[in-house]
Amino acid sequence: MTLAEVKDGILLAFDSLSANKFRSGLTILGVLIGVWSVIAMSSLIKGLDDAVQNSINEIGSNILFVDRFPPDKDYDDLTEEERNYKHMTVMEAVAIQENCPAVAAVSPENHYWAPGGNVVKYKGNKANRPAVVGLLPAYLKVRDAAVTSGRFISRIDNDTRAKVCVIGTDVKDALFPEEDPIDKQIRVNNVRFTVIGVREKSEAMFGDHMKNNKVAIPLETFEKLYPWDIYLTLSVSVKSIDQIEEAREQITAILRKVRRVPYNKENDFAIFGQESLREMVGNITKYIYIAMIVISSIGLMVGGVGVMNIMLVSVTERTREIGVRKAIGARRNNILWQFLVEAMTLSGTGGSLGIAAGILTALFIGAVSPLPFGISPVFLTLGFMVAISVGLVAGMYPAYRAARVDPIESLRYE
Repeated sequence: MTLAEVKDGILLAFDSLSANKFRSGLTILGVLIGVWSVIAMSSLIKGLDDAVQNSINEIGSNILFVDRFPPDKDYDDLTEEERNYKHMTVMEAVAIQENCPAVAAVSPENHYWAPGGNVVKYKGNKANRPAVVGLLPAYLKVRDAAVTSGRFISRIDNDTRAKVCVIGTDVKDALFPEEDPIDKQIRVNNVRFTVIGVREKSEAMFGDHMKNNKVAIPLETFEKLYPWDIYLTLSVSVKSIDQIEEAREQITAILRKVRRVPYNKENDFAIFGQESLREMVGNITKYIYIAMIVISSIGLMVGGVGVMNIMLVSVTERTREIGVRKAIGARRNNILWQFLVEAMTLSGTGGSLGIAAGILTALFIGAVSPLPFGISPVFLTLGFMVAISVGLVAGMYPAYRAARVDPIESLRYE
């Protein structure tokens, strides 16, 4: 097929589009929706994935977490033995700190969410259901955190079970839009706390359990107020990235000793870092991609049926034209390629419009949500190539019919 034939086929396709605008519009709509769904959903997934990865990066590559189970554990599938695993304790945090040379600091942490959300108030202002978290001073070192005003929780605050708190920026903005919060008293689930500090704002979406919307209190105070909440997690800061595996081995050895795990039994705790969190996110996005492929496939299938229908109609309408072309020397291959190019032009037009609509949707999502704008060039290319392929596949039968038209019968066709 020559370049001139390709050009003529594309021009004939656009003539057909302009001559039958409504019919052609309905034809390419299915392809447009299919490609749009691919681009829009892939940009949404990429933006979400970038936000999560940034949040994971913010946690720090030299941080390990110690808990009863890894983050991707299915709690509905626990064995009886696993259900009896003991929760982490402050004593175990102290044991890790004192006996693991590769560990820089250990921060026991516990979060409380009241049924219906925690109620945090100051005068007539109310925060948006923040988390209440019990912490020790080591948290600053482990998470490389900072306060923008006031101070952080001290060892004395913890030992005396003081009712003091450090609030996140979202809580500060909600309760104190016009005031300095330091030394003000707020109510946390109807218990009075004195604000002693405001945490530095985090730009990550999911970093550290939404730390902008947190009220941090001393861990001993937390345990006194919520004695039933024993779901403690240990955050461990390793002295250097190169010592991550060494620290993991040291923590495993000391915890097996402290928790009295028999030599022939599996660990009754889990140690995980960024890699486990990334794997968990990857498993989630995998299923989202599968859903995206299913949704877009339906749209592309509808578009392919539309392209096939319009090409069959086009073959019937242009039977006499096909006969004239054959009479003056056009071969079957020329007719076949002409209609295939037309079909691919139709679907390619739908694909191009779908890509444009997908990019606009991604821009809109980035403008109205905290998700970063993200479009994968791979999916842009893939969307367009799939659209062209739909036209190729859907146009084969109509093109084959056109190529087999008898020129004598075609010239007699009215």
